[in-house]
Amino acid sequence: MARIPIHSFEDCLKRAGARKHVLLGNGFSIALKPDIFSYGSLFSKADFSSVPYAQAVFEALGTQDFEAVIRLLVDMAKILACYKESSPELVEQIEKDASAIKTILANAIALNHPDRPYDIDNEQYAACRAFLVNFDHIYTLNYDVLLYWALMHDDVDELNIRCDDGFRHPEGNEAAPYVSWQDSNSPTVHFLHGALHIFDAGYEITKYTWSKTDIPIVEQVRSALDEEKYPLFVAEGHSHDKLDKIMHSAYLHKALRSFSSISGSLFVFGHSFDDNDDHVLRKVPEGRISDLFVGLFGDPDSESNRRIIAKAFSFADFRAETPRKNKLSVHFFDVDTAKVWG
Repeated sequence: MARIPIHSFEDCLKRAGARKHVLLGNGFSIALKPDIFSYGSLFSKADFSSVPYAQAVFEALGTQDFEAVIRLLVDMAKILACYKESSPELVEQIEKDASAIKTILANAIALNHPDRPYDIDNEQYAACRAFLVNFDHIYTLNYDVLLYWALMHDDVDELNIRCDDGFRHPEGNEAAPYVSWQDSNSPTVHFLHGALHIFDAGYEITKYTWSKTDIPIVEQVRSALDEEKYPLFVAEGHSHDKLDKIMHSAYLHKALRSFSSISGSLFVFGHSFDDNDDHVLRKVPEGRISDLFVGLFGDPDSESNRRIIAKAFSFADFRAETPRKNKLSVHFFDVDTAKVWG
């Protein structure tokens, strides 16, 4: 492969047109806390030693989706209690396992996330916001709340970031500790895979306003789980599994439709271009983006970067071979020059 030019982030901003958008991957979080965040899944880091049957249940269902397993166990306990032949001990064990898996999920999240917004310096928030202000629409594949915290810390600067996520106070209940998603709104911030602060209550999608709280995130998540409110996030599985969950959520589906419709320039920061996110990535060559700016970390000739480069150029090839589609130009920048967290 011929050596390609690697630009600075500032140079790419100048090359881009008026409409600029960004897609954030896990590298956005790793850049801040490499000792906490990683590319591994929550499932692989969960400690199931306290629940002997847990892994067998996940395997029987062919899933790594915590919510699916917790919901099934909770429902199973309710149903078995209706049958006289059922053992009360079995029902009790299933209820205990459901509760234990909630704790396992909350602990796995806590091990992979800063406890509080104040664990991050104001200087780091300011640097992140200076990066984000460049974009009209912000899309993230991460389900952590670092982006949310950064957007809410508007007291560290005077930047005017477009950060409407589509959530509003419930009508007549402005004092509620949460806000509700309104489908009629036109958001500019999109959590494509959901997030830990967004909950599916069944009849509505809510967002807890945790940006100013001093309660550790593990306690926040555990408290919500005890109220049978499940974080809306897509964390595990293959691309088709993720897409299936997205298509069954009005919030996630609308976010993906928004990503499919954008035009202008798209910056990708901190994403490995792995196939398990193809349900999102393929919207780039299929869509209306004219310029794709891809961030590379480290040596451009590394195996991981060569794979990213090849996939990005394959998007341009797809566009060139598709009738009635505009050309897609691909550019690369050094992620270190973006100074996302300072």
